[in-house]
Amino acid sequence: MIQYRRFLLKNGLRVVLHQDYTTPLAAVNILYNVGSKDEMPDKTGFAHLFEHLMFGGSINIKDFDTPLHNAGGENNAFTNGDITNFYDTVPIENLETVLWLESDRMLSLAFSKRSLDVQRKVVVEEFKETCLNQPYGDAWHHLSDMNYKVHPYRWPTIGLEPSHIEEAKAEDVKVFFEKYYCPSNAILVLAGPFEYEFALGLVQKWFGDIEPGNKNQRSLPTEKEQTIPQRKVQYSYVPAASLYMTFKMPGRMHPDFYAIDLLSDVLGDGSSSRLYDKLLREQKLFSYIDAYITGSIEPGLFVIEGRPADGVTVEIAEAAIWREIELIQQELVDNNELIKLKRKLETSNAFSETSILNKAINLAYYELLGEPDLINTEFDYYNEVTPEEIKKAACEILQKQRCNVLVYLPNDKILEPN
Repeated sequence: MIQYRRFLLKNGLRVVLHQDYTTPLAAVNILYNVGSKDEMPDKTGFAHLFEHLMFGGSINIKDFDTPLHNAGGENNAFTNGDITNFYDTVPIENLETVLWLESDRMLSLAFSKRSLDVQRKVVVEEFKETCLNQPYGDAWHHLSDMNYKVHPYRWPTIGLEPSHIEEAKAEDVKVFFEKYYCPSNAILVLAGPFEYEFALGLVQKWFGDIEPGNKNQRSLPTEKEQTIPQRKVQYSYVPAASLYMTFKMPGRMHPDFYAIDLLSDVLGDGSSSRLYDKLLREQKLFSYIDAYITGSIEPGLFVIEGRPADGVTVEIAEAAIWREIELIQQELVDNNELIKLKRKLETSNAFSETSILNKAINLAYYELLGEPDLINTEFDYYNEVTPEEIKKAACEILQKQRCNVLVYLPNDKILEPN
């Protein structure tokens, strides 16, 4: 059982503290309740840009990394459609150094032309490298556009196009920062070998006087239920054909989430999963196949992704996937198969909880969801899922009229006009 205490500062900063005396390290995690879904359609990629800008220095600290590394610390960050998350680990005796650094960039991030120019170039190069110059790299541009018509998940986290970042003005960037990167829109988690009163005192010292800002209040559009399947064929410079099948699913806090997640494991989690065992190993129809969910807070996607083996057409490969889907819709998953998956998940969760950093990151995310105790109880929800619930999830989610298919074909297969 992971013990923790929650506090709320007067400026709206949510604080979660977890004692862990098994390590000499402290983990500091700051989650900002802002992701790519908070961007404007003509200014996408800003949340990801800020993931980089936040390391460009603040008014009082010109270089974030050097003082942290001098204190024996490490740091990193990630951004997705829902959140922007920064995390640090440091020897416990240097915990205050991290809080000083994190509070200063929350209070007064530098918006110098040099910093913006440098980070803008980094982000644009990352866009080109991962999306434009990598086989299948623009898959999520196509999949997002096919699955979302009004919801801002319709652009990927890295942005719709490089020009949105290339043309970003300093004033646009400053407005975005002031709107979202403030105490009332943040969650701070500290984990490590400390006394609660000591840790809370340091948090109050470094964060308590920062102006609260405005809490992010969203009013996001809702997608209509899909009744007509979509299909898109993309000819590209790829080494082999590839197939993506997506289905809309409920958001993270929906009661069916755990059954749907386990359904994805039954189909695609590793070499013992059904799609791998039947279609790759036994029938040799695929060279690669997987099933997974996006796990987003808002309604997300159930994804089946595969690359047909040499000599196997996309049509044959896709038909084989549908046969496996129909089987799981008609027959109950064997209870032993389900128990094996649950044990694997339990082991994975237990291993994750040995990391002080993982605990800090998870506590911040669960606090955002409004249920921090999920860090202790979430496996119980998975454990309660029955074969009947997985069958029900398969029937409700994996429907042909709700399926969007993206196919990549090597461009040497483009037919010349007659």
